[in-house]
Parts: sequence; C-alpha cells; structure tokens
Amino acid sequence: MRILRSRSFRASVSDSNYHFNVGFRRFVTSCRAVVLPRFGGPEVLELRPNVNVPDLKPHEVLVRTRAVSINPLDTRMRSGYGRSIFEPLLPLILGRDISGEVAAVGDSVRGLSIGQEVFGALHPTAVRGTYADYAILSDEELAPKPPSVTHVEASVIPFAALTAWRALKSTARIAEGQRVLVVGGGGAVGLAAIQISVAQGCYVTTTCGKQSIDRVLAAGAEQAVDYTEDIELVIKGKFDAVLDTIGGPETERISINFLKRGGHYMTLQGEAASLTDRYGIAFGLPVATAVLLKKQNLYRCSHGIEYWWTYMRADSEGLFEIRKLSEAGKLNIPVEKTFPITQVIEAHEAKEKKQIHGKVVLKFD
Repeated sequence: MRILRSRSFRASVSDSNYHFNVGFRRFVTSCRAVVLPRFGGPEVLELRPNVNVPDLKPHEVLVRTRAVSINPLDTRMRSGYGRSIFEPLLPLILGRDISGEVAAVGDSVRGLSIGQEVFGALHPTAVRGTYADYAILSDEELAPKPPSVTHVEASVIPFAALTAWRALKSTARIAEGQRVLVVGGGGAVGLAAIQISVAQGCYVTTTCGKQSIDRVLAAGAEQAVDYTEDIELVIKGKFDAVLDTIGGPETERISINFLKRGGHYMTLQGEAASLTDRYGIAFGLPVATAVLLKKQNLYRCSHGIEYWWTYMRADSEGLFEIRKLSEAGKLNIPVEKTFPITQVIEAHEAKEKKQIHGKVVLKFD
C-alpha cells in the first residue's frame, strides 16, 4: 500500500509510477484488494497486494475500509450472475457495503471530512467494489457512521436496508397503520424491511425458517410463519404491501393474492439480469422491459395491484433516515461471524456451503 501526502497548495504531481491531486490531504495510489479475475467458486478470488486506486472525481470519497459484509449479490456475481454485463469488465473487485474512515475527498464534497467515520453502499453494478483497503464511493453513497455501532455492525446495514427502503418507502410509500407482508423475513433485507415498516407504524407479518422466528418477532413482526406451513391458510387478511425476498412463480402467486386492490407487490428476484445473461445486453434488456411491462399490465387488470422488480440504489435521504433508525436502536442486523480479509476464500466457502446462515463480515487491519 502506498500513501502520498500533499503539499499546502493545489497542484498536480506525477511520474511513471503515480499521479495524485495535491488538493487532497492524502491520496493512496495502490492497496490490497480482493480481485475476481474470472467467474467460479470461492477459489477464484485473489487477494492482490498492489491494486491501483483511481484518482477521485469531484463528488467521490476515498474510504479507509474497516469492515465489509458479504452479500448474496457478491457470491452470485462471483459465480457468474450478471455475466453479460460484468464479463467484459473483468477483473472486478467485489463488495457493496462498507464501514470505515474518510481518507480523502473530491473537490465538490462538502458534507464529509478527512478522518470521519462513515458507512454506505455501492450500486449493484459498480465494478470497483469494497473488498479493498481503500474503496471509492460517491458522497451520496455515504453517511456518518452511527457512533453507537461498531464498524463490523455498521457494515451489514446499508445495502440491505437501502434495498428494503427503496421497495417500502420509495415504491410502496408505506404509511402508519398499513399492513405489510415480508416474504423471507429472516435474511438481512427481510429483517431491515420488518424494522423499517415497524418504525413507520405498520403491522408486519413475515414468513421465515424456524430458526429465524424468534429473531423476526424480536425485530417487531406481529406474526411469524414457518415457510414450510400452508401460509395461505395460516395468514389471514389482506395487505397493503408485499416485499418478496424469495421469488419464484408459486411464491409470487401466493403473495399477489394477499394484496388489497391498490397494493404493491415488490420482488428482489426480478428477471432483468437473468434475461440479459441469456440473450445479451442488446436484446436481453428490451426483453426484460417487455416482460416487466406485461406483468404490470396483467396484475393491474386481474388484481388491481402494482407489480415491481426492486433493486438497491443510492439514496442519500434514505441512508440518512436509516442512520437515524440505527442510532435510535430501531434498526439492527445481527452479525453471525467475522473473517479477516486474508480469509476471504474461507468466508465465501462457508456461505456457499450454508455453514453460516446469518451475516458474514470481512475485517481489515
């Protein structure tokens, strides 16, 4: 890892080995990073000692990484999910969540300062991820870390919570007194969705595995149903919003039928990436758009509901509200196990073999 310190005036210095903007108080030219050179199992991951750190753009922030979480998207991307998009861009750096300290800021960044503890998450399509000693995020993708939580605890919150936030707050616009059904409440997005809904004053029912029932009830769900039961018989009444983290035709059919007219069905398992992988970007994206529009029109006519594929996106206002909920003790995602970044392969193997059901965090020295 190489760190260059700036002079007291603004200038640009460069030679054959490095380049940096002296307007930054300090800038890193290279660092350790976990690189994905090709798709495959955990064994393809490489921890490289000197990976280039690009120059910061005006609205970007250089973050000294302290902890990152392993998201399902990371393991799916490693295995080839989104291949048509990402294969031409290999090698990639995986990772979306981060908690750490600001090491440098771009010229247009005003809300964050050097040395400040922050947390945040990159967009799902980012090529340079957070499995690195130093990560680059836009100022809209970061917020001050809640001081009441550790870097490990903070690192599991942003991506999952922003995914749930977009579905429930931006799309469904849930309001106090409404009923929300979370399908798959035991995962990180499901837990975040339960807590966000409860904080909004909603009544929450969720499905989950037996091992998660106590956890989701503690998170505020009024009813937790083992997914192996006949949920169509166990769950009563209609809902204003359904967030489906599981997906699949049968789960979708059941969920749609639980909605009131005017309600919102949102699934994390949209078909955009799979259709793009199957047909390529040029043909796959239009096909995906056509499939989504067809389903939206179908369900509006047959059930009077709104149908959406939902994804995480950067939302500075949402991240600020998520920070407030976390600081108030109203949003917590438990960490099951931590690994040092040097054991990233072992961490991915443990997730791949389902040896660890909860959140896994990679820690940096």
